[in-house]
Amino acid sequence: MKMIADAGFDWVRMDFKWDATESERGRYDFSAYDRLMAAMEQHKIRALFILDYGNPLYDNGAPPRTQSAREAFARWAVAAAKHFAGRDVLWEIYNEPNHEMFWPPRPNVDEYVSLALTVGRAFRAEAPQEKLIGPATSEIDLPFLEACFKAGLLDYWSAVSVHPYLRSDPERVASRYCRIRELMTKYTRVRTRSGSDGAAVHQGGADGPIPIISSEWGYSTSWPGMSKEKQGQLVARQWLTNVGNDIPLSIWYEWRDGGADANEPEHNFGVVSNSYPQDRNPVYNPKPAYLAAKTLTTIFGGYRFEKRIDVGDPDDYVLAFRQGNDLRFAAWTTGRAHSVHLPLNPGQYTTVGHTGENVAHLTADPKGLAITLSTAPVYIR
Repeated sequence: MKMIADAGFDWVRMDFKWDATESERGRYDFSAYDRLMAAMEQHKIRALFILDYGNPLYDNGAPPRTQSAREAFARWAVAAAKHFAGRDVLWEIYNEPNHEMFWPPRPNVDEYVSLALTVGRAFRAEAPQEKLIGPATSEIDLPFLEACFKAGLLDYWSAVSVHPYLRSDPERVASRYCRIRELMTKYTRVRTRSGSDGAAVHQGGADGPIPIISSEWGYSTSWPGMSKEKQGQLVARQWLTNVGNDIPLSIWYEWRDGGADANEPEHNFGVVSNSYPQDRNPVYNPKPAYLAAKTLTTIFGGYRFEKRIDVGDPDDYVLAFRQGNDLRFAAWTTGRAHSVHLPLNPGQYTTVGHTGENVAHLTADPKGLAITLSTAPVYIR
């Protein structure tokens, strides 16, 4: 947990499993999650808990597709929300319900919508201060998302969560986010209330327009064309791309490599390796992705994204971040490495590589700051 906090991660997303917390009908045991929350809160890390999967006590463990199972799932979900009330938990309704692995034998959006509506209504009635999000789709499944929005789920959610999982450049996600927002606008139920001056105030959903969050997305180093070094670049580029597209929360999949097989994709998504030498500090071997995450959160902690600067090539990305009067920049390209002049004021600048190395001190002249862009982000301050 200390390594997680030291890298600047301030959220952890974790399955909150129904069958692990209700082994007798109507009796709930959240003690394992109490211990997890205590460890997280010690390091000021917040929880995104996924309300997920079936329970052998209901429908033989199948996804909740009957009304009795949906109501039992909702009672359990509300009990969990009440148990952890006031501790800033985000509750995500299910994990990848559009994937047959998680909604066997095959996904059914109508079944998912019925479950999500049942849980949403229960939260609104019994835990109205707790935040519910969804649907956590595998990739950006626009037909599935549209069905959710059309059914009215935007009225119950505080955010729309998706798992983009591009195997290509993360920057290509921008158009997909735009399409989601178009659908959200189409199906937002506009409500009108009277403002203090008598003018109409329009609200989308329950509390206004809601954000999109990237609640799971990673790159496995066993994928073709991938390496540990490239994965480190993509952690930074993914997060920067999300920030530049007004995505307020990005969850990287995953924390620790799932195993030791270099050829198994599921064993190689982590930012730290799988081995656990308990007698050593740090207890995990950090990968370049860990160093990239730590460098990014260190350089830009407390800064807010301001704008993307046009340097003449759509493949070049220069993002400006501000804290008060201080500006810092992240710069990279999706194309071949080349030199550019960034339109910065004359003066002295320090550049830092995306893993915290390759520190250099440069001087900007009246033409700007001359710098070489590559697929590895560089940070300028």
